[in-house]
Amino acid sequence: MRILLLCSSFNGLTQRSWLELRRAGHDVSVELAVSEAAMVEAAELAKPDLVICPFLKERVPDALWRAHRTVIIHPGPPGDRGPSSLDWAIVEAETEWGVTALQAVEEMDAGPIWGYRTFALPSEAPRKSALYNGPVADAAVELVAEVAVKAGDASFAPVPLDYRSPEVRGRLRRAMRHADREFSWEEPTEQILRRVRAADGSPGGRTLLCEVPVRVFDVYRGPEVAGAPGTVVARREGAVLVHTGDGSVWVGHVRLEQEGAIKLPAAQALGELVAQAPERSGYSEITYDRSEGVGVVSFDFYNGAMSTEQCRRLSSALRYAVAQDTRVLVVRGGEVFSNGIHLNVIEAARHPELEAWMNINAINAVCREIVGCMSQLVVTSLGGNAGAGGVMMGLGADRVIIRDGVVLNPHYRTMGLFGSEYWTYVLPRRVGAERARRLTQDALPIGAADAAEMGLADKVLAGSRLDFERRVLEYAERLAADPGYDRLLAGRRQVREVDERRKPLDAYRAEELAEMSRDMFDDRCGFREARRAFVRKAKAVATPEHLARHRELSGASAPSGASASHM
Repeated sequence: MRILLLCSSFNGLTQRSWLELRRAGHDVSVELAVSEAAMVEAAELAKPDLVICPFLKERVPDALWRAHRTVIIHPGPPGDRGPSSLDWAIVEAETEWGVTALQAVEEMDAGPIWGYRTFALPSEAPRKSALYNGPVADAAVELVAEVAVKAGDASFAPVPLDYRSPEVRGRLRRAMRHADREFSWEEPTEQILRRVRAADGSPGGRTLLCEVPVRVFDVYRGPEVAGAPGTVVARREGAVLVHTGDGSVWVGHVRLEQEGAIKLPAAQALGELVAQAPERSGYSEITYDRSEGVGVVSFDFYNGAMSTEQCRRLSSALRYAVAQDTRVLVVRGGEVFSNGIHLNVIEAARHPELEAWMNINAINAVCREIVGCMSQLVVTSLGGNAGAGGVMMGLGADRVIIRDGVVLNPHYRTMGLFGSEYWTYVLPRRVGAERARRLTQDALPIGAADAAEMGLADKVLAGSRLDFERRVLEYAERLAADPGYDRLLAGRRQVREVDERRKPLDAYRAEELAEMSRDMFDDRCGFREARRAFVRKAKAVATPEHLARHRELSGASAPSGASASHM
């Protein structure tokens, strides 16, 4: 079928939907819902058999849903309605939630049901982004595939929404207001965690910290210690420890409630207000564990962004791990594996271009530790999405294992950068020079199955992230105990020696940095504006050029007003 994906942004869920439908053989185009006119015109040009809206904040215009079968993927169980579904589910400690596919009608979220999925919610309050990118996205992608199949069945008819049905357990919930996001540090830790995590990563929980109005993000339960609620008592790796009504929480990120402020590591955003707080253990973005001849370096950076300081700490951890008497090194990312350099920290710096330069050199050092490890076999554990330099960082390993459902964006072009992280070495080594050129120029996402087929990854494993990490560790332990281990390690060394003689790693680094210096300092491809738009969450004015071009290649023309803008 010809399917139009109508979305508010080409985010992880939309990308997964696009990939799933294309693998099923459908002709799929994407349009951002920048205006009602753009949505209607996109449908007129695409002439779709079906319109699917996997992530749409805007109302579908009457002219569109009346002319084309249009199915909304709503992040709530049957009967749930409203724009703040996940927020309320977290705040109200729901034990079960779901995703529903429903047909667009005049009243929002009230159309007949095409299908639904339900799943259990953890007892510990989940971060909204983790819930959305985890079980919600998994269920939504299943539903998108189901909807496409049902749309091809002439006998199928969706079921009208009926609140008398035992399957319809949801209800209409109003949009969360500013007051619903507010909290006081006198409240119990559990309530603070739920309030903030329901607003993570936007718009954040509202409160006062150091007597300054802030939005709070990225919170973790701290030790149960007594103290005046709201007092910052410690710092650690950019986070601050704050007393609550019955304990404490680590606050990873905040945004000051003032004009032009952006989300930053809490200690950086608060600056001198917390400069005297002592350093304290108990919170760490990077850990090292050993098991059966295997060393595991785990890192979990908020939204996958890696600042200069974070990269330096990760390089140090990798050097320590490589020096141990283990046989296999596992490099394991978090909820998001990595998205490369930290654009927010760069934008907030006194000299952004200099900070960007320091950041790219620091992440290059991380990649060099992985590529240059000659004393152990290296396994990358890709349990979360990755983009740009984050993808390239993982490709330096001997084995790349990816979780089913993960999306890779192995390109830099949409941010106005040539790219570094030794990508001109590790990417062609895995997929060949021609495919490497296409991947970086087309700037389109790659699903886990496609990544394995083209050589970006070596193995795909299904399951939850925790189950995936357990299976990767078991694989690494088998690799460490493999009778042919010495031969495999000797092969790694031999390949690296041959490659080094052909062209030294330093040469790749120098060539890439020469290009990056023009992008960062001369701004030859619009990095400054692309970075600013990303950090400031600027609303798109048209479907990005690389998606519009793909749509044209699929047979539909771009709507008027589409532009080649960096996104």
